[in-house]
Amino acid sequence: MGASPIEGRVTAAADGDVVVFLIGMRVNRWRSVRHWAPVFGAMRRMLTELARDPDAGLLGHRLLTSGPREYTVLQYWESREKLLAYSADRDRLHRPAWAAFNRRARDAAGRVGIWHETYVVPAGSYETIYSGMPRHGLGAAFGVEPVGRRGERAAERLGAAAPAGG
Repeated sequence: MGASPIEGRVTAAADGDVVVFLIGMRVNRWRSVRHWAPVFGAMRRMLTELARDPDAGLLGHRLLTSGPREYTVLQYWESREKLLAYSADRDRLHRPAWAAFNRRARDAAGRVGIWHETYVVPAGSYETIYSGMPRHGLGAAFGVEPVGRRGERAAERLGAAAPAGG
């Protein structure tokens, strides 16, 4: 099941800067369910909250796993300002979840690990292509358009000159 592949070659219809936010957790001790289950549950609730409010700025997300212990959520945001506003908003789920995690972390002794990375990628510094794929990644977050509108080669889509002889 799932989305149907798009015929032909397309690229993400993103304009301007792109904000990529990675957040994850690692279960270090499976038996310590009371330490890692709240983290996992809080992330699901936050993603649901954000999906219900498109103005919050989350454009798309995808759950990634690295084996049975590590979970990452790849997120695309409208702007760094909206990401930071969400994380600081006392009326949203993130602030109380973060405070609760910090309280539990004092007794957790490394039973669960969390991390995040934020990247603000300037316009002209990212490039995408999708062939025979459903909407994916930046294409899912921003929509897609025919490759020719942005350039047939990766170098063109990145705004760089094509290499000599190629």
